[in-house]
Amino acid sequence: MDVRIDPVWLEDWLTQFATFGAYGETGVWRTLYSPEWVAAADQYADWAREAGLDVHRDAVGNIWARLEGREGGTSIVTGSHIDTVTPGGRFDGALGTIGGLIAVASLMKQHGRPRRTLEAVALCEEESSRFRANFWGSRAIIGGISSGDPDSILGFDGVTLADAMRTVGLDPALCGAAKRSDIGAFIELHIEQGPLLEAAGMPVAIVTGVSAIKAVQAELTGTANHAGAFPMTGRRDPVEGFAEIVTGLIDCARRVGPPAVTTVGRVEVEPNLSTAIAEKVRFTIDTRHTETESCLRLCEDQVALMNDVAARRGLGLTIRVTSKHAACRSDETLLTALRQAAREQGVATLEIVSGAAHDAQQMAKIAPMAMIFVRSHEGRSHTPAEFSTLDDMVSGVRVLAGALHRLAY
Repeated sequence: MDVRIDPVWLEDWLTQFATFGAYGETGVWRTLYSPEWVAAADQYADWAREAGLDVHRDAVGNIWARLEGREGGTSIVTGSHIDTVTPGGRFDGALGTIGGLIAVASLMKQHGRPRRTLEAVALCEEESSRFRANFWGSRAIIGGISSGDPDSILGFDGVTLADAMRTVGLDPALCGAAKRSDIGAFIELHIEQGPLLEAAGMPVAIVTGVSAIKAVQAELTGTANHAGAFPMTGRRDPVEGFAEIVTGLIDCARRVGPPAVTTVGRVEVEPNLSTAIAEKVRFTIDTRHTETESCLRLCEDQVALMNDVAARRGLGLTIRVTSKHAACRSDETLLTALRQAAREQGVATLEIVSGAAHDAQQMAKIAPMAMIFVRSHEGRSHTPAEFSTLDDMVSGVRVLAGALHRLAY
């Protein structure tokens, strides 16, 4: 079944959406519950209403655009997140958000009312760029938010999540009301954020699963002293320990081999002075693998390495897990629908496992899920330099719309 996607429509909406939090020439800086986020959410809701869909916002700020089916029952949902990293680009999250809305609106225009209910959703948060909220939007939908979370989660700007919610008219005491139990399937469209599609010369990937991830924050503690007056012998320098640890962590992942990856992405030294031996080094470790058990074994080896280095160097070591997600496989029925849709639309596809975490990984806890990736130029993302061509993005939306047609009509 052919589903026509207007490239001008997609390009226009993506361009307008990027103005909410525009940063430099091509960047976007749009964090959860910020004024830029509010403007983007309002625009999405307006577009959905103009398209003739029923719109409502839930208790955490997710926006739902609904096309009621003739037979009722559970909904087939598509969407992604509207927040960005700081700064991010124009397409991460936004493509799935806007593309999902256009797919549902196009189906309604071309094929009328579906048999099963379709919904597009703009998820309020995924990036943890203002708060370590860990998929706040999708976790609310699956019932994964505890009553004390809004008050206990402190943003990088010193504002609690609860106070930020109040500034945009949301009541943090009502977060539980966002939980859904009537979602029958979830399909997320997203840019790839990696180099595989470009290397294969393919525009679109069907994602067969999402990798396991374990993220921790570690802190090494030593003794601060003068950089010149205190001799090398007898120093308890956490930076020396960190240097050995970070090399060892990366080596652990290299020894395991692909698809294992480890990244030390954030480092804080205290005091951060050129003339002082540091007292503390805090750093993050992000470890991933397509198999959950392999990911956990790698993490165990890395913890053992850190404990050994700290003990030999007389340093204190604390390790706190900040997020942990099991690998999940895409649903076979949804994969079949995506493959058939790609063939019908004449779109060449590659099949890959996502190395990045996504809202779909959370939604898989309550519903069958699958994902579609669109080629990223040079595999770049989480940067203003990220870029996907309009032709590739239209191909991704066509595959999405075709699959939704097969599932809902």
